[in-house]
Amino acid sequence: MSLKILQSGLLSTIQDQGRYGFQKYGIIKSGAMDLYAHRMANILTGNPDDEATIEMTLLGPTIEFTEDAIIALTGGNLSPKISGQSIPLWRPVYVKAGAKLEFGAPVSGCRTYMAAAGGFKINPELGSRSTYLKAGIGGVGGRALKENDELAINQSKQIESIILDGSDAKAIPAGWYIKPYYSGRGKIFRYIEGREYDWFTEDSKTGFEENEFSITSQSDRMGYRIEGPSLRLKEQRELLSEAVGFGTIQVPSGGQPIILMADHQTTGGYPKIGQVISDDLPMLAQLKPGEKIKFVKTNLTEAQKLYIQREKEIDFIRLMVKDKHKKGVL
Repeated sequence: MSLKILQSGLLSTIQDQGRYGFQKYGIIKSGAMDLYAHRMANILTGNPDDEATIEMTLLGPTIEFTEDAIIALTGGNLSPKISGQSIPLWRPVYVKAGAKLEFGAPVSGCRTYMAAAGGFKINPELGSRSTYLKAGIGGVGGRALKENDELAINQSKQIESIILDGSDAKAIPAGWYIKPYYSGRGKIFRYIEGREYDWFTEDSKTGFEENEFSITSQSDRMGYRIEGPSLRLKEQRELLSEAVGFGTIQVPSGGQPIILMADHQTTGGYPKIGQVISDDLPMLAQLKPGEKIKFVKTNLTEAQKLYIQREKEIDFIRLMVKDKHKKGVL
């Protein structure tokens, strides 16, 4: 055993980058809501991007470490502490056996990701360790983590290179700081036109960009329901169900949009006014009910440029981390 869940928190699940190749059978992709934070937690601990992490929502769990470990916390700031001492996010942290990780009030964002050097010993189902709650597959028994759950961590050579200083936890010197990708981005989300964009009235298309929308309490990993001006079609039309994705903005007959998230269904039959671009999905995943957002239209070319730029930045960070691992300073 490497760690034990003493208190479950609000919703803590095992996630990776998702379950690929099964949507044609009606099995959803799932995976981390904030893929950027998930990947960075793994990179900081020397893991492959797709190693499993613990996704914690709003109220984090209490975790006791039964063996020494190196962890990294990324994403939203849920006030993490070890033995009453605040620990940094976006940095690798060495934790001694017997230490307890606790969380407080959310300071920013709503989802924190924890990776452990070596990765968690969890068997994949259908090629993924991601938890899909409604189907009861992946993660730990297909469910959220609960009190007394125990997780083993694979052995990591990094532990052997850390000089113990007697404290329960310490940030490992890295010599540089990784700035969160979504820091200071605000609440404006870029989208490209959906397949049925031209079905909507001109007033609806204008109102979609000129007005704010509020994220409602009826929002979860499957989708964010948002409230704002009602969006109407020029005329009632029938639409056959077709493929949808993470970030698809559907508009049901009531006129209030739904943004599909990580646990979205494989197909949808509502008109799609837009698609939030991949570059903005990490920030979207960190929003809480009650927060307001606005939309601004972009195009596919710009969306692709932003995606490529982000991947280059992640590759650069990955190379930096690998170099410091070799030098024994991370």
